[in-house]
Amino acid sequence: MAGPVLEMRSIVKTFPGVKALSDVTLTVQQGEVHAICGENGAGKSTLMKVLSGVHPHGTYEGDILFEGEVCEFKDIRASEHHGIVIIHQELALSPYLSLAENIFLGNEHAKGGFIDWRETLRHATELLRRVGLSDHPETRVADIGVGKQQLVEIAKALSKKVKLLILDEPTAALNDEDSGKLLDLILELKKQGITSIIISHKLNEIRKVADSVTIIRDGKSIETLDVKAPDTTEDRIISGMVGRDLDHRFPERTPHEPETGAAPALEIRNWTVHHPIDHQRKVVDDVSINVRRGEIVGIAGLMGAGRTELAMSVFGRTYGLYGTGTVLKDGKEIRTKTVSEAVGHGIAYVTEDRKHYGLNLIDTINRNISLTALSKVAKRGVVDEHEERQVAERFRKSMNIKAPTVFEPVGKLSGGNQQKVVLSKWIFAGPDVLILDEPTRGIDVGAKYEIYTVIDQLAAEGKAVVFISSELPELLGMCDRIYTMAAGRLTAEFPRAEATQESLMRQMTKDKEVTR
Repeated sequence: MAGPVLEMRSIVKTFPGVKALSDVTLTVQQGEVHAICGENGAGKSTLMKVLSGVHPHGTYEGDILFEGEVCEFKDIRASEHHGIVIIHQELALSPYLSLAENIFLGNEHAKGGFIDWRETLRHATELLRRVGLSDHPETRVADIGVGKQQLVEIAKALSKKVKLLILDEPTAALNDEDSGKLLDLILELKKQGITSIIISHKLNEIRKVADSVTIIRDGKSIETLDVKAPDTTEDRIISGMVGRDLDHRFPERTPHEPETGAAPALEIRNWTVHHPIDHQRKVVDDVSINVRRGEIVGIAGLMGAGRTELAMSVFGRTYGLYGTGTVLKDGKEIRTKTVSEAVGHGIAYVTEDRKHYGLNLIDTINRNISLTALSKVAKRGVVDEHEERQVAERFRKSMNIKAPTVFEPVGKLSGGNQQKVVLSKWIFAGPDVLILDEPTRGIDVGAKYEIYTVIDQLAAEGKAVVFISSELPELLGMCDRIYTMAAGRLTAEFPRAEATQESLMRQMTKDKEVTR
């Protein structure tokens, strides 16, 4: 290492009613990959927005030194001029423009006031190859997957002669294969002399690519650790993030014993769903599962296994073309052709995509929570705003939603707190059955434990919970039974005592029907 390329000294950033950063210090060495860890709402993204000029000089206290020079960035363009480029968790690409147009947007190759398309396409092709993409530069962004879009963002950064690349949760929306490619690219860029800062909750990824990790908690920098040091364990990082030791990653749980003769709270029989465009293709193929009151039942599967498609099609047929199958509640067949019908029968669905389908990001916490059951806070058809506020305050305290008031727009909350709002709104609806699709995706270990505790409590109250997750350890830690799916079909069912990561993965990679 050639010494520090970046120093952030005593950074303080305050929003109305909230001190987001309090005396944060960060030192990044030249040519390293530096990870930043912390719970949702700890201040990680805010710190990077200060660094990149999103929060301009004058709106915060403290000093930024880049390459030994004190910097006072007034906007993003100023930080990019110095070679600092940030890639936000929400990608900033225009879906209807080409890859080349996106790469050079605002930084066009032009001669005499006109874009030089030949040079644009040549240079774009060169940058795409550099990040491992063979797609034609005239391909629309809308026509490539999220994994490739992340690589296009990095190509865009390289076009700006990046010296310090900041990646905010770069693999949050990626599958394992795309995540691996992205991490390999970060290591390749390191060989080329590019310094990177990566914000991530995934400790296994940090151990793979990072040289150092700085832990931030409650807006303060706690410590910086050498990732390769023997005493830098996952437990030590987690302890620094949450301020306490987590002796157990999951709440203590006694496997549920079903009542003799009691019908399942929810039973899905011979459920088949076809692809919404290719009607010949079955995305869910003759699947039968059940869950009883007080039970947490997991569904494991790789990308494309059909887990989300099963959940969405049962919940108001919001995905695909219905083929065959029946839904039973407490032993009686019910109709769930619409979302209203599903909710009316006491079924709730917490989507894996909270930003698009789970929340109204521009509305407040209290409005989001009350949306699923407005009749509970209405009198003669008019919402009682006082009652609505009281309900939201109750959930803000019981779910530990970190926000100054319930009038805070949900879009300003961290991912973990947004997820707590999603759970709150469905709990407020009073369902008997909760279908949870990746309920802890993109949130930190501390917030995960809080959500696990809520789920466990719901089961203890007699709710039936279907738990869909890509993380096998959390299925093993939370569920009484686990189903596995592959290519749209059910492949196995395991009681808690017989399930292991190896046995689940073996069945997740099969393509044949479960033996009952």
